[in-house]
Amino acid sequence: MQLDILTPDKKIFSGEVTSVQVPGTKGSFEVLNDHAPIISTLEKGNVKVKSKDGVEIFTISSGVIEVLKNKVTVLAESLIQE
Repeated sequence: MQLDILTPDKKIFSGEVTSVQVPGTKGSFEVLNDHAPIISTLEKGNVKVKSKDGVEIFTISSGVIEVLKNKVTVLAESLIQE
């Protein structure tokens, strides 16, 4: 599935992934291929991206996720550098 992670400033990530874990405001959850359509708010935490190249972790302050037809878009308020 296609994942894009965006902030108001720039595109943080774009590519094919096998799964993405996000910090939902009602608890973290994972999106896999063929996930049902969803829009959810996100809180501060880690976005864990798994692809054939390995695992990447991005820490966001808050945001929104949209999943539709194997396209996942994470709109993050900001990226937290650690």
